[in-house]
Amino acid sequence: MGRVFSEKDNQIFNKLAPEAGGSTDSGAGHSFPFILRPISHRFAESGEDFRERLSRLDADEVEYLADLVLSNQEEITSLDEEDMESFLNLVEEKISFNKRKEITHHLGIVG
Repeated sequence: MGRVFSEKDNQIFNKLAPEAGGSTDSGAGHSFPFILRPISHRFAESGEDFRERLSRLDADEVEYLADLVLSNQEEITSLDEEDMESFLNLVEEKISFNKRKEITHHLGIVG
């Protein structure tokens, strides 16, 4: 069972997937356990679409997601490789290279 989305989680999710109409229900009778995975796997039609959706986030929202990754409350290693790279690039662009490095080190990603 995943975590219960906070109000901030819901705001970010709705910004990334407005077509969900405010619902974070997976359709299988439970809520999504993460924010980015359903955006990558269900809503984004391509890697380019995923990048465009991520670009809607401001620096505070990106940092919030990065901190969730670092506290193991958000999962990015199951994203398509291109989508994971897009998220890491956004972290570097809107936060810092050091934050990106902290995430990749935490997750054991070599690159």
